[in-house]
Amino acid sequence: MDIKRERDEYIVEMKGITKRFPGVLALDKVDFNIKRGEIVALLGENGAGKTTLMNILYGLYVPDEGEIYVDGVEVSIRSPADAIRLGINMVHQQFMLIENFTVLENIVLGSKLLGVKLDYRRAVEECNKISKALGFSIPLQRRVSELSAGERQRVEIVKALIRKPRVLILDEPTSVLTPQEVKELFKLLRDLKGRGISVVFISHKLNEVLEIADRIVVLRRGKKVGELSRELADPLLLAKMMVGKETLITLNKSTASVGDVVLLVKDLTVYGDDQRVAVNNVSLRVRRGEIVGIAGVAGNGQKELAEAIYGLRPVASGKIFLDGVDVTKMSIKDRLKLGISYVPQDRIRYGVVRAFTLIDNVLIDRVDEEHFNKKLLFFNLIDVKKVTKHAEELIMKYEIVAPHAYVKAGTLSGGNIQRLILARELERAPKLMIAEEPTAGLDIKATEYIRQKLLDMKASGVGILLISSDLSEIFQLSDIIAVMYNGEIVGVFKPEEISYEDIGFYMTGLYKMPREEVLKRWESY
Repeated sequence: MDIKRERDEYIVEMKGITKRFPGVLALDKVDFNIKRGEIVALLGENGAGKTTLMNILYGLYVPDEGEIYVDGVEVSIRSPADAIRLGINMVHQQFMLIENFTVLENIVLGSKLLGVKLDYRRAVEECNKISKALGFSIPLQRRVSELSAGERQRVEIVKALIRKPRVLILDEPTSVLTPQEVKELFKLLRDLKGRGISVVFISHKLNEVLEIADRIVVLRRGKKVGELSRELADPLLLAKMMVGKETLITLNKSTASVGDVVLLVKDLTVYGDDQRVAVNNVSLRVRRGEIVGIAGVAGNGQKELAEAIYGLRPVASGKIFLDGVDVTKMSIKDRLKLGISYVPQDRIRYGVVRAFTLIDNVLIDRVDEEHFNKKLLFFNLIDVKKVTKHAEELIMKYEIVAPHAYVKAGTLSGGNIQRLILARELERAPKLMIAEEPTAGLDIKATEYIRQKLLDMKASGVGILLISSDLSEIFQLSDIIAVMYNGEIVGVFKPEEISYEDIGFYMTGLYKMPREEVLKRWESY
């Protein structure tokens, strides 16, 4: 039964929230509150409990212990419908959209703000109004299944805002935005704050937290370890609170000798799932011991480019050469033999088989190798002892946090799944690595680990095609930066030749380098 409390300054109070999952204490008596018109950042490593806490506030989980108050009244939030009725809405890191519905249908689904009978004209006007305020557009009549990750995130933001929330929870909202779009988002959040709307901002980017948050709450291993105002915070202090010691991302970027061209892409054109041109006449090259970074807002052809090079997507025209061999029409298996590896953007859906064990995932395409087999009469059988030993060695080598090699991959955290994928891809000893959004959503420690692994690969002579919407990652790791917009490469630079802001202008199509200049720069670099 609701208990009326004395009215105070908080719109939401969570007291003593505890949540247990089998074998895991995810939250241990956590307190959290937010004032009206306040922006509170929620920080912590992967597995710290941030998203679990907000999923409880949004009604996706029910706490085992604890109380939740809204406007000083104790409430029971047992579903997202309960949360939405109370004015609480959430934009998830893993998108909550219906694939076969259009963007407009997803946005207005369940909303009563537009009347009993849906007024499409008003719905379109409201969506366009919010999109304009955010500084981007969304294709209202396209199906969600046809959209990129970046486009889906934008749909989620508009979907939340059209419900006019009193409390808006954003889980890693800037992961696929340009610097200009981040500025627009922050401008919108400040405007929402000015109108009395409260915002919970979950992010692993300390500079963004320090820019936008009024107050910062830090969780570590399911416990609240502290909170402080933005004025009292600095990156070193926040990092220490998050991981228990002073740490920021520091990488050993040794100078590697650049070798021959390992990947050559010539005049490549590729179609997307919607049969539109996704990659338009793109040429590029990657040499041994070199990292070429592809910057761009998600949805501008990067995903289709990576899939075409790896062999997941057919090529409409153009050529792809791996170590001098034309692989344009080769199978993935044949490309693997030539030395290509791929870390996909969606590591949960495509990077691993969630229902398979760590052993199965590590050796999924190598079980026919003689080393992992033993003969029994006329048959080749998998040598269980050898494959188990190999998997256990990789778990230790790549510091994958798992109770044993037989645990299912789907039970691991995002950072540990990424380590598992790297273990599998690196053990092939590739000549070319395609790394697509390799650290998206990871905490400081996991990000540092992944980025250092990529630099170590570069130092060993591997060519790396890095596709990332995180500009700090692109600048930190890349020897050459190419910018993709609308399926084309619109600029090629050395990191020292261009600023973050100017890269953002290329990413949004405001600047464009002539194709002749792009080709000339590939030759000169």
